[in-house]
Amino acid sequence: MNRFDTHNLEKKSPKERFLLVIGILFFMIYLTMGLAVLFWNTFAKNPFPLSDNYRIALGIVLIVYSFLRFLRFFQKS
Repeated sequence: MNRFDTHNLEKKSPKERFLLVIGILFFMIYLTMGLAVLFWNTFAKNPFPLSDNYRIALGIVLIVYSFLRFLRFFQKS
């Protein structure tokens, strides 16, 4: 039986559902931040003067971190 079943979602308490929504929200926030740092060139020049290598590294680290949080969140559930 798949643990991500719709029946499993119906059995979750309101607290668990809230934590699920917060986990997905933070995954999307970190993923969006990583993509913004990677592809938004003026972001790195105005508030944070970063070279291109550091900007790319920071973007990749944020994206990898978002996926690690996502995987760890669903392994605990």
